[in-house]
Amino acid sequence: MYLNSLKPAEGSIKARKRIGRGTGSGRGGTSTRGHKGAKSRSGYSQKSGFEGGQMPLQRRVPKYGFKNINRVEYKGINIDIIQALAESTNETVFNFDFFKAHGLVSKNDKVKVLGRGEINKGVEVHAHAFSQSATEAIEKAGGKTVAI
Repeated sequence: MYLNSLKPAEGSIKARKRIGRGTGSGRGGTSTRGHKGAKSRSGYSQKSGFEGGQMPLQRRVPKYGFKNINRVEYKGINIDIIQALAESTNETVFNFDFFKAHGLVSKNDKVKVLGRGEINKGVEVHAHAFSQSATEAIEKAGGKTVAI
């Protein structure tokens, strides 16, 4: 076997379309552009979203509201849930890993402790954010809030 005898696999190499090389090429005349119309002319360029004069999708669909790309979504956990967990597990420190282990949050969630319910046990809660009422209730019960 010599380098000059090597050939690519059968069917792996395909000849490119040679357009505009006369009628004998099989692609003469209109050079695969069809007859008339904007696409057959030189210099044609289409606006993105153009649908041939039909009302484009981005104009048909109604638009309203505002989507803030910087919004931070929190997973809310109320203090009545923390109280129930404190009673059932006898834990005093509640952090993200604890909430994740008990199925309250997913790994990419941010936790915000909210003030619904009552708490009567001094617990230390670690979360990304706290509502004012939750902070007051936890500290009033002798607990501590720690922002992550």
